[in-house]
Amino acid sequence: MLYIKQKVFSWGDKFTVKDELGTDKYSVQGEVFSWGKKLHVYDEHGTEVVFIQQKVFSFLPKFFIYVDGQQVAEIVKQYTFFKQAYAVNGTSWTVEGDFWAHNYRIFDGETPVCSITKTYFSWGDSYQLDIRETVNEKLALAVVLAIDAVLEMSRNNANSSSNNR
Repeated sequence: MLYIKQKVFSWGDKFTVKDELGTDKYSVQGEVFSWGKKLHVYDEHGTEVVFIQQKVFSFLPKFFIYVDGQQVAEIVKQYTFFKQAYAVNGTSWTVEGDFWAHNYRIFDGETPVCSITKTYFSWGDSYQLDIRETVNEKLALAVVLAIDAVLEMSRNNANSSSNNR
């Protein structure tokens, strides 16, 4: 299990992802002044293990995921009218659930890969990632971070739209 503290998804900030014992497992750092959003994830030794990069000119939000230096997936927000939907291109994974509430699951076919839920952990409100043992933990974390980036962009767009009225 991994825990991500609530309200840490600011692309310019640094934050940590903790394990079930409360120990820092990954360090996450966003780039503030870059063309498109970029996010770096480092292991406990300071080695970059995940890089997430937004495709800048795209009709719908799209993020490329690199794990250990290799592009392994694309997260694409799908065009829908009533609910959020995402494709995880490059894998056989699908994603379902309530994304705004951080209550969703990732599947490989019919098999659950990871469930994401809001939880109350000893160090505050967090999002819990319950990742199946045989699954690539770094890829699962990257998918969750990319989806959260799209949600944050949607929140910011909604806030700027309401402020312009």
